[in-house]
Amino acid sequence: MVDRREALDKANHDLPERWEWEWFTDVMDVDGGTQPPASEFVDGPRPGYVRLVQIRDFESDSHVTYIPDSSKWRKCRTSDVLIARYGASLGRICTGLAGAYNVALAKVVPTDRIHLPFAYHLLRSDYFQGPLLASGGRSAQAGFNKDGLSVIPLPIPPLPEQRAIAHVLGTLDDKIELSRRMNETLEAMVRALFKSWFVDFDPVRAKAEGRDPGLPQPLADLFPDSFEDSELGEIPRGWRAGCVDDEFDLVMGQSPPGDTYNEEGNGLPFYQGRTDFGFRFPTRRVYCAAPTRLAKRGDTLISVRAPVGDINMAAEDCAIGRGVAAARHKTGSRSYSYQFMRSQAEVFDRFEAEGTVFGSIGKKDFHAISCVVPPRGLVVEFERRLAAVDGCIEAAEHETRTLAALRDALLPKLVSGELRLKDAARFIEREAS
Repeated sequence: MVDRREALDKANHDLPERWEWEWFTDVMDVDGGTQPPASEFVDGPRPGYVRLVQIRDFESDSHVTYIPDSSKWRKCRTSDVLIARYGASLGRICTGLAGAYNVALAKVVPTDRIHLPFAYHLLRSDYFQGPLLASGGRSAQAGFNKDGLSVIPLPIPPLPEQRAIAHVLGTLDDKIELSRRMNETLEAMVRALFKSWFVDFDPVRAKAEGRDPGLPQPLADLFPDSFEDSELGEIPRGWRAGCVDDEFDLVMGQSPPGDTYNEEGNGLPFYQGRTDFGFRFPTRRVYCAAPTRLAKRGDTLISVRAPVGDINMAAEDCAIGRGVAAARHKTGSRSYSYQFMRSQAEVFDRFEAEGTVFGSIGKKDFHAISCVVPPRGLVVEFERRLAAVDGCIEAAEHETRTLAALRDALLPKLVSGELRLKDAARFIEREAS
């Protein structure tokens, strides 16, 4: 049988001494996942069950699935490296979860010439992603197979250098993950406080029951000690039932002509929808030279078209298209605005479900969303107390993006041999400054 690789050039460029060009399948194998029937899925851990690892689980823990444990399932450990095999996620490199991985994932099985943490970084580089997506992109649903992988050449350094490269890039990954987790913790704290004060009315309930609300006296005095009936049900006495239009300034986005869009930084950052939304702040990608609707720094950004209700915050003045609205409480409070809009998830979900083709919410319906209206002095106090925490979240996200940009700049240089480890420290210092 003729090896079709004989007609291909394995060496893309010169490599440092003792590095070698190797075909993927000469140094690594892949082991495809298995697909249990949906009838066996449960949404919580049970004795004798194992987690089903799916691509979506590397984004969020909101839909964790478990299946009856069995030797017929393909298993992965947290240290294993997985490759997404199909669709829009084709080529995504994943690690960090243990369980039975499904058919949309394949596990990397390295030979003794490959340090697995190095493989994680190498497979995220263009050396692997470029040819994989070029071939798989023609039929993303068909995915990849071993025959296709067999003609992908990879630069392979000696094992000691693989370990050193993996350590440098892994250290940056660890710092990024630490910053991300800190932000999740801070975000959860702010969300919990908002819910306690403005949704569950915990300080009011405590005072109504004769209990200490656990707040400094000047703050406790801002909450009443009883409830009254309203069209929205029982609310704190002195508060009232209102709507979004009463409390928030709202700007609905508008899409300028397409020829004003660019990716060269000409004009303001432009957000047409939720595509560029991040953990809290969106990522610059597209700019608009002639914006028609603007959001100010600190405004809450809401996706108003397919899907409805995703939330972010403007990190700077920006332009918004028709898929986004910008809101700010009339006191100017950015923290209260952001948390209020997040608390409206069930309301936004209704608009998403009601769309005949896709969900959307217009300005009239947005303005009419009913809400409990607290005293503005309490909103201002919430903002004052949370401003420092919000500042920490913003600083941590900035640090996360800076570290990610540094890692992404280092990755191709290290795995190609262009930048040797002895020069990496100077590169990091220059890029971080």
